Amino acid sequence: MDELVARNKTVSAPAPLEKSRKKGRFVRPMIYLLAFLLLVLGAWRLLIPPKLSGKGQEQAPQQVGAAKIGKGDIRDVLTGLGTVTPLATITVQTQISGQLMSVGFKEGQVVQKGDFLVQIDPRPYQAALDRAQGTLVHDKGLLNQAESDLKRYEILSKKNYTSIQQTVDQQFLVEQYKGTVMVDEAAIETAKLNLTYCHIIAPVTGRVGLRLVDPGNYLQPTNTTALVVLTQLQPISVIFVLPEDDLQAVWKEFRGGKALPVAAYNRVDANQIGIGTLDSVDNEVDTSTGTVKLRALFPNTDELLFPNQFVNARLLLRTLPGVTVAPVAAIQNGAPGTFVYIIKPDGTVAVQVVRTGVTDKDQIQILSGLKPGDTVVVDGTDRLRDGTKVHITSDQADPAATINNGPGAPPGQQSGNASPVPQSGRLEDQGQKDHAQPLPTGRSNVP
Repeated sequence: MDELVARNKTVSAPAPLEKSRKKGRFVRPMIYLLAFLLLVLGAWRLLIPPKLSGKGQEQAPQQVGAAKIGKGDIRDVLTGLGTVTPLATITVQTQISGQLMSVGFKEGQVVQKGDFLVQIDPRPYQAALDRAQGTLVHDKGLLNQAESDLKRYEILSKKNYTSIQQTVDQQFLVEQYKGTVMVDEAAIETAKLNLTYCHIIAPVTGRVGLRLVDPGNYLQPTNTTALVVLTQLQPISVIFVLPEDDLQAVWKEFRGGKALPVAAYNRVDANQIGIGTLDSVDNEVDTSTGTVKLRALFPNTDELLFPNQFVNARLLLRTLPGVTVAPVAAIQNGAPGTFVYIIKPDGTVAVQVVRTGVTDKDQIQILSGLKPGDTVVVDGTDRLRDGTKVHITSDQADPAATINNGPGAPPGQQSGNASPVPQSGRLEDQGQKDHAQPLPTGRSNVP
C-alpha cells in the first residue's frame, strides 16, 4: 500500500511545472506589448509636446522684419522688349558692271559721310564719255549749219527767190538737229554718272561691316552679294512694344509735347546702357499681339547700343510726388484680397486690406488702407495670423527688415519705433535718393 502511494506521488509531481509553463506563455507577450506601448508613448511625447496650461499656453512672439509707411515720389514706368535699330542701314552694291579695283576701308571702321569706300574700273566709262562728247561736237556743228541755212532761206523767201516749202523743211531739219544734240548731252550725263558709280562713297556716317567682295572680282548690278553693309550708330534708335492698354496714357503725354525719357537696359535687365527720348509712335496696333510699336532715339555717344541688340526699354510716363509708399515685400494677396500685416501698439499684428497703385522698384503706392507712420511686416509673413504677437528683429537677408525698435521689441528698445520707408524703398538707403538708376522696373496698374 505504501509503495502504491509513493508511486502516485511520483506520477503527479510534474503538474506544477506544466502549469508554470502555460503561465509563461501569457506573460511574455504581455511584456512585449507593454514595452511597445511605452515606446509609442515616448515617441508621442517627443513629437507632439503637451499643451501648456495657464500662462504657458501663450505662444512665443514670432520674429519678423518691419518697416514704417512714409511718403515719397513714385515713378510710373512702362517696360517693353525692344530691338536696337539703326536710323540708316545701307547695303552697298554696285550699279554698274566692272572689275573691283580697290577698297578704301578697313573692316569695322567708322567712316564719315563722303569717305571713299570702293573703286570700280572707270576706263570703259571714261571712253564712253569721250565718245559721247565727240558726238555732241559733231551734231552741234550740223545744228549750226542748219540754223545758218534757215536764216538764208527766210531772207530769200521774203524776196520770193525760194519757195516757202523749202524754208519750212529747213525749219524741221533744225529741230531734228536740236533733238540730236539733246540726245548727245544726255549720253554725256549718263557717262558721267557711270563714272560717279565707279567711285563709291559713304552716304552716311557709320560703321562698315565685314568686306564681302575682294578686289579683282568682276561686279554686275545683278549680283546678289553686297560689297559691304554700313550702319549709322549716332544717333541710333530702339523700337520697342507696349500693350495697347497703355497706349492712351502714352499718347496723351506724347501729343501734349512732353519729352518722355526712355532708358535701355541689357537683355537680363540688370545694367542701364543708354538714355534717350521717345521719338514716335506707330500708326496702328498689331492685332496678332495686341501691342503697339514705339521708337526712341539715343545719342549713343559711347556706342554701347549695338544694331539688332535685344534690350529692355523703360518709358518714364510720369512722376507722382508726395504719395504714400510702402515696401513691395509688405504686400500680400489672399482671401481678403490685397492686404498687409500691420503691427499694432500692443505688439500684435492685424490684417489690413489696402488698395495699391504704381510700383516703383521695391516701393508701391498705397491708395487707401494705410497712412504714414504705420508699421507693417515685410519679412516673416508666412508665420502670421490675425492677432499673432510679433517681435521685430533685424534680417540680414532683407535690407528692408533691419529694425529692432518697433512695438514688438523688448522693453527699453521701443523709443524709436520702426524706421520709416525711405524714398528709395530700402532702409539702408535712408536719407539718400537713388539717382544711379533713373528709371525703375515694372508698373502696377491701379485696381
